[in-house]
Amino acid sequence: MNKKILERIFFTDKSKRLKAEFYTRDVLEVAPDLIGKILIVRKSDCSTVRYIITETEAYRGEEDKACHASKGLTPRNKVMYKSGGLVYVYFVYGMYWMLNVVTGPENEPQAALIRGVEGFKGPGKLTKALGIDGSFYGENLAISEKIWIEDNGFNPAYFTTSRVGIDYAGEPWTSMPWRYILKIEH
Repeated sequence: MNKKILERIFFTDKSKRLKAEFYTRDVLEVAPDLIGKILIVRKSDCSTVRYIITETEAYRGEEDKACHASKGLTPRNKVMYKSGGLVYVYFVYGMYWMLNVVTGPENEPQAALIRGVEGFKGPGKLTKALGIDGSFYGENLAISEKIWIEDNGFNPAYFTTSRVGIDYAGEPWTSMPWRYILKIEH
């Protein structure tokens, strides 16, 4: 293959890719800031797919009873205790992978669940469609050639609501307005 084709396949415009500093902020800043950004996944044939992120949910540390870190460090959630910018995926219901972006500084476990991208509502549907599985665990979004997020300069309006499927956490956690959804103007 010639060099120009290889560059188009394997290299991206690094100036648009979100830097590590973007992710090391508090999840309550990162989760809404992910709305409108572009999620890119490299497929096994080296092609890429690009989708606008339309919905996220914030999970904020050991004090948040809905967060996987609420019971402390475990083998499953250990990536959440690292510095922001890593991928945290986990398997649910024996059939779906959930895609999360680790945020915040090291030892402050936080993550933003990617709940929707254009064309796919629901975190399980989007990971299935994009081929995201356990092999993505720990990928560094700032340097990975497998998965990353880019800033396209789009800063859309969004609205907030309570998180979904966390009744086990109890109040006040079930009512926290930590779900961010792209506002579609008609």
